[in-house]
Amino acid sequence: MHEASVDESHGRHPGRALEILLESYRSFLQFLERRVGSREAAEDILQDAFTRNLAKLEDASEEAVIPWFYRTLRNAVIDHHRRRATAEKAYEAFAREIETAENPPEDLYAEICTCVRRLASTLKPEYAEILEAVDVNGTPVKAFATEKGVSPSNAGVRLFRARKALRRRVIEFCGICAEHGCFNCSCRARPNP
Repeated sequence: MHEASVDESHGRHPGRALEILLESYRSFLQFLERRVGSREAAEDILQDAFTRNLAKLEDASEEAVIPWFYRTLRNAVIDHHRRRATAEKAYEAFAREIETAENPPEDLYAEICTCVRRLASTLKPEYAEILEAVDVNGTPVKAFATEKGVSPSNAGVRLFRARKALRRRVIEFCGICAEHGCFNCSCRARPNP
């Protein structure tokens, strides 16, 4: 029995096209790394390109497989940059929204359940830290980001996630009291979580 058949009319050998690509793996990786600026991202893109296009190799001639795969990689790089730009725009918009949001009136702080601060301290340290800085002390998100050496969009996402985690913790701990804004709080006597 013959292991791999060669399509004589087109000079194709399905396994040979894959071998040719694998021989050029390092060249492909260098090509991608120069265009995306990250070895890790380049490896991810290359792995994805191999996976997505494996079935198409049966139709590729040995002479055309390298140029065809470089075109595939160029398109993958373009898609990578588009996704990255879209994500950055979304993060920046979110950070601007947080930055311009109005703080609640001072008298509302007096109404908030006393256990909220305690519950915030039970969250991940980076969540508790940003909640304390931004929501309690009034530090602007951009100033917090600069102080911590992170991008404003990263700080905005962290604040969003911290608030979401705190909301879950308050509902979990305070139950129905939390649904009514912690006014007339009945959970003060409960022990620490």
